[in-house]
Amino acid sequence: MRAYPTAALFTAALLTPGMAAAQTAAGDWLVRVRGIVVSPTESSGEVSGLPGSRVGVTDSVMPEVDFTYMATDHIGAELIVATTKHKATGRGSIAAIDTVASTWVLPPTLTLQYHLAPTGKIRPYVGAGVNYTVFYAENASDALEGALGSTKVRMSDSAGYALQAGVDVDIGPRTFLNVDVKYIDIDTTARLTTAAGTNRVRVSIDPLVIGVGVGMRF
Repeated sequence: MRAYPTAALFTAALLTPGMAAAQTAAGDWLVRVRGIVVSPTESSGEVSGLPGSRVGVTDSVMPEVDFTYMATDHIGAELIVATTKHKATGRGSIAAIDTVASTWVLPPTLTLQYHLAPTGKIRPYVGAGVNYTVFYAENASDALEGALGSTKVRMSDSAGYALQAGVDVDIGPRTFLNVDVKYIDIDTTARLTTAAGTNRVRVSIDPLVIGVGVGMRF
């Protein structure tokens, strides 16, 4: 049901006659505000010392701001600014521990984009780039500490690639709707340190980041 208002806005934008296009050109700045769903396509190794154990990573919904500079009519560079909170969940032999830990994730991502139709009312684009992900404010869950005792959680930062596709659709002379999808390569090693020692697990998070929002050209 929540998709209907967005679909209606896109339809109205496409059907409104005489609207001046928010055409992009070299030197323009595009600023977008999106609501994003970060949905990991995760896989994990075994937690060391715990045979048959795995971990999963939950989805997150948050706002995001991005800035695009158009170097030419067709070529732009985009930087996204967002942070999301996720939970690591127990699977396999540790499935009884529903939440293992939580962490905040800061994944600044820079992509180089090609805009296929910069003078059109509907302007699709594709992009590729790099990502550096910082994990912070990691915390062990009460359930994990109940099982292992006092536990310190740390997750290693990640560097990887990003792929992107999206479209801008005019709703005014300088404003537009935006739909954007990214795939981001994120890998981390989580360390669980207790009085008995340190357990490690390698996790490939690799989320799809799906965003819908509005933008303005300056």
